[in-house]
Amino acid sequence: MLDLIQAYENYLTKVKQASANTVSSYLRDLRQFTAWLDENGKADILTVTQQDIREYLDCLHLGGKSGATVSRSLASLRSFYAYLQTTGFLEESPITADIHVDRGEKKLPQILSGKEVELLLSQPSGTDPKGLRDKAMLELMYATGIRVTELINLNVDDVNLELGAVKCNSGKKARTIPLYPAALRALAIYIKDARFLMVEDPKEKALFVNVGGARMSRQGFWKLLKFYQSKAGIEKEITPHTLRHSFAVHLLENGADLNSLQELMGHSDISSTQLYAHMVNQKLKSVYDKCHPKA
Repeated sequence: MLDLIQAYENYLTKVKQASANTVSSYLRDLRQFTAWLDENGKADILTVTQQDIREYLDCLHLGGKSGATVSRSLASLRSFYAYLQTTGFLEESPITADIHVDRGEKKLPQILSGKEVELLLSQPSGTDPKGLRDKAMLELMYATGIRVTELINLNVDDVNLELGAVKCNSGKKARTIPLYPAALRALAIYIKDARFLMVEDPKEKALFVNVGGARMSRQGFWKLLKFYQSKAGIEKEITPHTLRHSFAVHLLENGADLNSLQELMGHSDISSTQLYAHMVNQKLKSVYDKCHPKA
């Protein structure tokens, strides 16, 4: 079983070139499933039946897992069994098309207002190396709408200060995203005046480093974001993705078209981008209902 999971991990990483987050999520769901099989005296992973799959999904529901979480677990298992079928370990997958999960009503993501964004971005002091780094990271997140993993994976060579843009690599794709002047200025100051004081190894490629001189982690960025949220007194629950969502909605509100936004966001499917258009339309309707004298 462990050999199969290891082979699947290699397939996701080297063949599918899935992101580290995707690989981690799929393997976590798979290990939780194998643990459930063991705890319940079920058959091994190669002789699982449709009934086993249905019982496991019911167990997740009864355990209080959300529809989205159960749906993600099913997707992870579906991918694994499709791999086993493709590679000849199984003739048929136990997960048939009629096995599905009701995700429930999808909650719209949290969005910051323009004033809240300005308040958040103004929090880093910008006087010491850490403050300059934090300022550059927050400005860059809102300027580009990149994912937090993409942010911390940026290298110095991905930045072109002359063109005022950053190159973002995500899996098989790369995209170049322009920067507005304030973000470009914050990034230039960090690179020229602060980064060299923070790195210990001159050969370090990472654009953003922690106080120990190594590449910044997801957890490290999460902590600094929560710190500045608290400092700004913003009551909304802010995550790294909040800045990405706000970037998308604010662009649409100011006239961006969906195809351009899809390219900037790095979405492979435009349906992911259309969610933001739905949010903008909902906001317009809310304004109409509130302000029109006959609404």
